[in-house]
Amino acid sequence: MKPVIGITCDIYTAENQSPEYRLKTNYCEMVSEAGGIPVIVPTVADVKELAGVLDGMLIPGGRDIDPKRFGQSLHRMAVLQDPARYETEEDLYNALPKDAPVLGICYGAQFLNVAAGGTLNQNIPDQLRHHEHEGGTLQTYSVEPNSRLGRIVAGELGGKSFHHQAIDRVADGLRVVAEHADGTIEAIENVGSRWLVGVQWHPERTPDDPNSKRIFAAFVEEARKFREGRT
Repeated sequence: MKPVIGITCDIYTAENQSPEYRLKTNYCEMVSEAGGIPVIVPTVADVKELAGVLDGMLIPGGRDIDPKRFGQSLHRMAVLQDPARYETEEDLYNALPKDAPVLGICYGAQFLNVAAGGTLNQNIPDQLRHHEHEGGTLQTYSVEPNSRLGRIVAGELGGKSFHHQAIDRVADGLRVVAEHADGTIEAIENVGSRWLVGVQWHPERTPDDPNSKRIFAAFVEEARKFREGRT
């Protein structure tokens, strides 16, 4: 059987409307193309039961993490994620076997850092004096060649950027493996043997890019190996 990848999703509530779960289809499409079975994880899921079924976890983009989770007050530019999403992700992440592969994208990369005890810069334009990381800007990044990510990608690494926050203090157990020229942290990974990678850009939004395909293929392959090892 193909590896099963759990993908968390957003919660949106319009005025006078019932809440909706939302997830852009390209996350599921990239996982499926790479050979995995995408399963959307709602906040009502029994995550302890689900953790015994999943072979990998993908944490997609989203709104901002409540800064109380990393000991800061709320920045005026922050647009907070529904807390139920973060709580579901935290519970599922903690319930997964400690060697299950995890891929975080944008908010997902920030989640991995905060969950491990790191902090975020709540509004990087305050320091950078520009907004070039917002609105889908196509950027290029320098990648540490002697890293898990560096061994996955080939040639110049680029991606579309949709964020105003970024990783600040990196949590213990994680390391920076890609940066933008302005110093913004663009990718982190686990320092140990676990396949755990967070990228700040959106590889799912450049589905035809070879490096985007390689990232999803590597993630799903690790999930396949994890599944085989578990059974």
